[in-house]
Amino acid sequence: MKKGGIYFKPHAISRFWLRRLCEVALLSCFTIILLYAWARFIPTGYQLPIGLSVSDLAAGVAGIGSLIVLILCFWLPRKHETGIGIFVYLLTVAVAATTIITSGGVVSPFLVMWIIVAIFAGFFGAIILGIMGLLVILQIIATSIQHGINVQFIIGYLFFGFLPLVFSLVLWIRRQKTDNNTSSLENKLSAVESKSDVVINAIDDGVLAISKDGNIELINPSAQQIIGWDQGDALGLNWKSVLKLVTSDGKDVEDLENPIVQSLSKNQPTHNDKLFLLTSSEKRILVSIVSSPVGTDGEGIIVVFRDITKEKAEEREQAEFISTASHEMRTPVASIEGYLGLALNPATAHIDEKARDFITKAHESAQHLGRLFQDLLDISKVEDGRMKNNPKIINVNEFLKDIFDGLATKASEKQLNYIFMPDIIDEGKEKSLQPIFYANIDPDHFREVVSNLIENAIKYTPSGEVVVNVTGDDKQISVSVKDSGIGIPAEDIPHLFQKFYRVDNSDTREIGGTGLGLYLSRRLAEAMSGNLRVESKYKEGSTFYLEIPRMNSSEAKQRLESAEAESPKDSTPDSTVPEETEIAAEEKAEDITTENNSEIVDSNPAAIATPENPAPAVSTVPTTQPEIPQPVRNSSEPTLAEIEEELRRKRQQLSIPDRE
Repeated sequence: MKKGGIYFKPHAISRFWLRRLCEVALLSCFTIILLYAWARFIPTGYQLPIGLSVSDLAAGVAGIGSLIVLILCFWLPRKHETGIGIFVYLLTVAVAATTIITSGGVVSPFLVMWIIVAIFAGFFGAIILGIMGLLVILQIIATSIQHGINVQFIIGYLFFGFLPLVFSLVLWIRRQKTDNNTSSLENKLSAVESKSDVVINAIDDGVLAISKDGNIELINPSAQQIIGWDQGDALGLNWKSVLKLVTSDGKDVEDLENPIVQSLSKNQPTHNDKLFLLTSSEKRILVSIVSSPVGTDGEGIIVVFRDITKEKAEEREQAEFISTASHEMRTPVASIEGYLGLALNPATAHIDEKARDFITKAHESAQHLGRLFQDLLDISKVEDGRMKNNPKIINVNEFLKDIFDGLATKASEKQLNYIFMPDIIDEGKEKSLQPIFYANIDPDHFREVVSNLIENAIKYTPSGEVVVNVTGDDKQISVSVKDSGIGIPAEDIPHLFQKFYRVDNSDTREIGGTGLGLYLSRRLAEAMSGNLRVESKYKEGSTFYLEIPRMNSSEAKQRLESAEAESPKDSTPDSTVPEETEIAAEEKAEDITTENNSEIVDSNPAAIATPENPAPAVSTVPTTQPEIPQPVRNSSEPTLAEIEEELRRKRQQLSIPDRE
């Protein structure tokens, strides 16, 4: 039978409801037997009249039915619950029908049993409804044959026999539509869950589901393989006993540095790629861990981790190669740049305008190449931890204004509307920027990041405006650089801060760049305990935000005053040359090599000039190089020969041939 596109089939019966059905059937059978026994074996004065209506046949059917149902109550099969339920229901129908037919039919005192039983016929499907309708028709035929056609009896059978069945049909078809919708949703959810299980079990990353109590509720095969635990052994245990994290020196990770603890306590996503994982065999591997909370009420977290030992080793090898190669190539590039500068200087060379144009372009290319090598060296220092961080207390507003003013020329060349948003308050003879923000950061890092952001804003804004602003709260300072330039496509934003990544479209192909500036800027921002992020819409402009920790104004002023008070005591006159303790070994080697170059005069600012800014006349380089005074050197500092020997050793390790 089909109604509204839905097949009218039996509802599924759970084990719980099957037991309730057996109990109702047993109660019905016992009631018939009790009434029969009361009418037969109780003295006349205490008999119930209704008991006399129960026939021997009805009592016998009820006795057999009660015996069968009683067995099912104590021994219920674990399968085919729906089929057993239909059988018990039909057994109840047989007891009710026998009792009603043998006790007067449509005038039976037990007619209410039929009404109650018939209402639930639709629950068991169209076949059961048909069987019960057939029983009513057979009863009408039997009564007509036995007593003749009686209109009142026929109407009574039709009303009390078929009306409950029609009501059952309407009731359970509507219920079945709802159940089918629910079943469809359950099937979809089951399908999604199955697909999720397939994906989780197929990926190479380890996945753990940890409850808010810290117990492991799920572990995928990759996680089992990485840490060496079986699923049965790990499920239900506290994650700390399975996922043992240690630092690089083998010590236990503190809670403040543990990404899993922080994610569980703060209900925020965390990431760390500097911790080691101890496997079940006590093997230590470097892992990248990402913890993501589930829900908004701290219901638990999902931990995804992977072994990055080999990946980090390859990155270190690449960084060492880039560092060595960049250093080796920076020296000849500096010489080329110097020679080209001498060629452009009217005091040292005489060339025609056509040659000057060629040499100018070559000089610009050499400068660009030098900046590229310097960026590569800076990146290698950041990645292997050699980039120094010397924090100092600075007035962010004033420092930012100096950077802003230094790049104003580039903005004016493109005729951009160049705006500095912080308010400038005129206090008599002095002007100050309000509000005042202090930060304890490395000034060189801050200058490099902000300069890069402003230069990019000017570079990628053909026309319009560049707006620089600084805002903040009690804990954080936010420096924003907003432009109305070409913007960034949405698909490129997630990759924007990756190494060597550049947006490739018709708007950017004519604009030069290496894809290192933003990567280095983010790393420097992280070195200052800050963050660098971007908001952009393609063709509508971009806004970059540098967020750094703010220092309390009163504390900053107090430390600045104490530093000024101590500076005269510490600064004693000394005739010796100060030690160059903050200069890297490779930079010393380059400086000494440049000093020993007898053909480039670095101390003369006019040695490198451009056609737009010609240098004044200077004396030519003497043929005999005067003796260069050597600075007082600490005995612990490496000599030039030691530095060259170390570079030669690195080239041999990386299979780089020596320069001719």
